Amino acid sequence: MSDAATLARIRLNPHSRDVQRDLRDAAQMHKTLMRLVPDHLGDTPRHNSGLLFRVDETEQTSTLLVQATIPLDAGRLPAGYGHAEIKNLAPMFAALRKGLTVRYRTTVDPAKRERLPLEQKNTRGKITPLAGAEADQWWTGRAAAAGLDLHTLLPTPLRLVRSATGGGSTLRHSLIRYDGTATVTDPDALTIALLNGIGRSKSYGAGLLSLAPTTTA
Repeated sequence: MSDAATLARIRLNPHSRDVQRDLRDAAQMHKTLMRLVPDHLGDTPRHNSGLLFRVDETEQTSTLLVQATIPLDAGRLPAGYGHAEIKNLAPMFAALRKGLTVRYRTTVDPAKRERLPLEQKNTRGKITPLAGAEADQWWTGRAAAAGLDLHTLLPTPLRLVRSATGGGSTLRHSLIRYDGTATVTDPDALTIALLNGIGRSKSYGAGLLSLAPTTTA
């Protein structure tokens, strides 16, 4: 799958009504981005296409990163949605090796599930969002399992991401962006994490892990 993995970098048009709608509702953005992959991918098209996305915002611009394990077709975006550049990620995967130092960025939805008594073993416990030191510990553990030994981590809590449900209610996702540097400890585990994403809320802009070479003086 890593040979076909593709990344689209889309500089969003702030004047587009489609963009404005999608930035307000993560579920709508997910629907828009699923247009980039072929139709008829079965009952779980996001999973089957490996589609992950993240919105990187600055004061001046909003950039949408979209990754999939199959080629992406930016021509299927709504007219005027933004300027897209697409590249194959095979060279990045080929460069992964143990001991490589990288810069990383990811947006995740740290959470823990309530442990219930044994007599309620068939009931799922409530999910509680994590913040602060608990969220940092969650990301450190997930990074280690993904083949990264973190050197630094800079957390940036993001605005609540909202998505409408079919029943008229709204779900809220507490996302945190992490930036920093790390050493690759397990290229195979890292490849899996890069392709599958990290944690929950992948349909709402969480889970995409990005790597870049460290700069040397």
